[in-house]
Amino acid sequence: MGYDSTTAAVGPARMARKGGLVHRLAVFALLAVVIVVDQLGKWWAWRHAPLAKINYGGNIFVGDTISQWYADPATGALLDLMDFGLLSTAAFVLIRHRPPAVVLVPGGLMVGGWISNLFDRLGLHYVTAPGSVRGAVDFLPLGQIRYNLADVFIVCGTLLFVIAVAGSTLSKNRRPSRPSPTRQRRRQTWLSGVASAMCLVVVVGFGAVNYGGVTTPNPSSSENTNR
Repeated sequence: MGYDSTTAAVGPARMARKGGLVHRLAVFALLAVVIVVDQLGKWWAWRHAPLAKINYGGNIFVGDTISQWYADPATGALLDLMDFGLLSTAAFVLIRHRPPAVVLVPGGLMVGGWISNLFDRLGLHYVTAPGSVRGAVDFLPLGQIRYNLADVFIVCGTLLFVIAVAGSTLSKNRRPSRPSPTRQRRRQTWLSGVASAMCLVVVVGFGAVNYGGVTTPNPSSSENTNR
């Protein structure tokens, strides 16, 4: 039997497809775990946590002005639409590219947390917090501000993602070699990740400077919410 190069190439191609399928399933599983854990926490908090309240606006990360935009029915819907597009793109990048686990896991925690909070605004709050206004259930106190599990995933995931991407970029720069097209694409991916992380840091900083108050309902709003 003669050597068939086409047959020999089938093995690596099949392995690549299998690896891609495993990666996609891993990303979907990670996002699903983050969303389910956060939603179960909100469901429990709305029924049992004494400090649970609805955050019908934005949060400390985007500032008081943008939080008021989120609370408005018209601008809030437009921002939800924009968030849906951005998060869909972020999830596609995680699924399409195959970053190492040290980058994938914190990226999945970060994106999954944002998706879960967005789901609340898109109608899932009817299940987790029946009778409430549109928004996310915050029940973890930190001073006068309250958070939820999705916020914890977002903060921790973002910090670990920035560290992982920065460390990976530095390690690659220490190995001088002629970049192949594949390496160039990977470098572009890392640079995009760093740019996205820096944009997020700028947004957080802007929110911290312009934040003028807690974005949870006042006592009168809470009474109306819990009726």
